[in-house]
Amino acid sequence: MQSQIMEQAVPSLEQTIGERVREMRTVQALTLDELAIRSGVSRAMISRIERGEASPTAQLLAKLCSALGTTLSALFASAAENASPVARRAEQRLWRDPESGYLRRSVSPDGLGAPVDIVEVEFPPGARVVFERQPADRGITQHLWLFSGRLELTMESGPQILEAGDCLFMGLEEAHVFHNPYDEPAHYAVILCRTKV
Repeated sequence: MQSQIMEQAVPSLEQTIGERVREMRTVQALTLDELAIRSGVSRAMISRIERGEASPTAQLLAKLCSALGTTLSALFASAAENASPVARRAEQRLWRDPESGYLRRSVSPDGLGAPVDIVEVEFPPGARVVFERQPADRGITQHLWLFSGRLELTMESGPQILEAGDCLFMGLEEAHVFHNPYDEPAHYAVILCRTKV
C-alpha cells in the first residue's frame, strides 16, 4: 500500500547513519566517551553505530541528535555540493525504525540552510515510539499534520488523539510518545522548525 509506494523510491539510509554520527562527533571534537555522557547512549553502542554494525532505533537516534545539537533531518541530510531547490521524490531518502517499523521520508531539499524541514511518515498499526525529554532541543518546534488514519500522542502538556486532517504544534524538547493502537497506518507530515519562537 502506501508503505510500498514510499519504499520503492530509494534505498535505505542505514549505511550512512554511522558515517554521519562519526562526522558530526569529530567536527565537535567529541570523544566516544564524551558523546556517551552527553547522550545517555553507551560508548559501545555509539561505536557499533559508527562502524555500521548496529541498526539504531528512532529513540536512540533522537538522543544522539540532541547531544550533537542536530535533528534527525540534519543527520540524514547529504552534504550536497550543488544544492538544488527541488528534491525529486525518487531521490528522497527513506529510513525505517527497526523497532517500531515506522517509515520516514526526508522530503525537503538538502544543503540549502533552510530552518524548516519537511518529513513524511507512515506509522504502522500497533507501533509505539517513546521520545524522552531533550532539553538541548529547546526552541525546535514541529507541526504534525495527519493525512489519514488516527494517532495517539502522550505529551507533558496532556494526551492528544489526532484524526485525519488534524494538525498539532509542539516543542521538540518535550517528552512525548507516539502510539497507533488502531488497525490502519497513520500517514502524516512533520514540519520541523529550528528557529526560536
